Amino acid sequence: MSDYRAQAENAKAWPFEEARKILKRCGGRAPEKGYVLFQTGYGPSGLPHIGTFGEVARTTMVRHAFETLSDIPTKLFAFSDDMDGLRKVPDNVPNQDLLTQHLGRPLTEVPDPFGTHDSFGAHNNGRLKAFLDQFGFDYEFKSSTECYRSGMFDDALRAVLRNYEKVQSIMLPSLGAERRETYSPFMPIDPESRQVLQVPVVATDADAGTIVYRLESGKEVETPVTGGRCKLQWKPDWAMRWFALDVDYEMSGKDLIDSVKLSGQITRALGGRPPEGFNYELFLDENGEKISKSKGNGLSMEEWLTYAPEESLALFMYNKPKTAKRLFFDVIPKTVDEYLTFSDRYPEQEPEKQIENPAWHIHSGAPPAHTSPLSFGLLLNLASVCNSDDKAVLWGFISRYAPDATPESEPLLDRLVGFSIRYYLDFVKPEKSYRAPSDRERAAIGDLHGRLESLSPESNAEEIQNVIYAVGKEHDFENLRDWFKALYEVLLGQEQGPRMGSFIALYGLAETRALIEKALAGEDLSAA
Repeated sequence: MSDYRAQAENAKAWPFEEARKILKRCGGRAPEKGYVLFQTGYGPSGLPHIGTFGEVARTTMVRHAFETLSDIPTKLFAFSDDMDGLRKVPDNVPNQDLLTQHLGRPLTEVPDPFGTHDSFGAHNNGRLKAFLDQFGFDYEFKSSTECYRSGMFDDALRAVLRNYEKVQSIMLPSLGAERRETYSPFMPIDPESRQVLQVPVVATDADAGTIVYRLESGKEVETPVTGGRCKLQWKPDWAMRWFALDVDYEMSGKDLIDSVKLSGQITRALGGRPPEGFNYELFLDENGEKISKSKGNGLSMEEWLTYAPEESLALFMYNKPKTAKRLFFDVIPKTVDEYLTFSDRYPEQEPEKQIENPAWHIHSGAPPAHTSPLSFGLLLNLASVCNSDDKAVLWGFISRYAPDATPESEPLLDRLVGFSIRYYLDFVKPEKSYRAPSDRERAAIGDLHGRLESLSPESNAEEIQNVIYAVGKEHDFENLRDWFKALYEVLLGQEQGPRMGSFIALYGLAETRALIEKALAGEDLSAA
């Protein structure tokens, strides 16, 4: 029995709310297949992306919450729709002329433009598995092509054929008038051209397991629906997969709510039960517009992981999944420091609080015992003042501030140092804008310089912070935010900044006094 089961029964964290839905669904007992099945879907016409990570990470969080509540076995299928026809050539692949020659064919029958696999579908499936393995996800890979061709879906396909008119009655009202004229849930695969055909079906024979379709030439062709000779349109395909595999849980984006409803109706028409679900919100770019792969707006997973550790990306996915959130570069520092805060709090919390802590869900119940002694924001400002791309320069300050810390003893801190330098050079440095202090600010900053000189070199961050507060109050800053904003703009060249006491303790009293002297002398701090 899980150590957290008693607490989990009333936990409010959204993965537990989802897990309780699944437990209720199965009546507290293992389904007939012997396990509860979670599923995520992947369209391998493109490479894995940040949405792929988000869906698998969130589903894994729900799965772990379920396993905390119950001893029922679970599985996670990462399902690839690799039998889809190639509709268009992606912009980000080589040998595009090669792909153009194979438009319309199943992705597993399109040559690999990268030349590393038997097909384009196999290449992207390989990328998906490597991607999931990189993050340590526990899953079983399932290929649509293999499921269709092996006969795994044959019984379900016959069920679709037996309920053909019911499926049509569900789908046709959702389509435009012209599409309704030729729509069929079955898409035959032409045995000669290997094209996935969207053609009218003129006859069905449930007993024989066949359909008759009409080509543009007027020729009518009979084919079995089994053995990989036909593929289903995607909404009936989704429903058929739920039915065939007896899927218990699958989440999807808010843009697919109507599709989930239609697929659920089809699953019921086949005699099955649609899975429990969860509709997450979509991401927004810096202007509040929905992120689009075709537009290329927003932030890619590779970009996020260039500037921050994967744990921070997992936290971003965990937080408020039903709220539309801006996914852009400026959310990274805040998210990293939120992750560090949650992780640092975890060991001191009671069990009922631990399972509500995002770090528990990100790390499947085993958050690291130690993260980083310094925040990402503090490191960013150290990189800013040092204006260096050399980790050793920053470590020189860190080692003085925390003598026991080394890159070897603090691996996450060392990674954050590298991330902070990259983030500073790409996003902070180009936007830095220093200004001269006003007369009142000049007097206050000069006063701060003198008081820092009188402090002991061993003064800690809190003692330094108290001095900064005192100077601001004595120089009549009614709102101390204005005082700190002045320090940021004059000394750091930015509107926002760190807790100054912590920063000065890290950067050094003598170094800060030298920085103040340069600022008051009107020297160019951007060249520091």
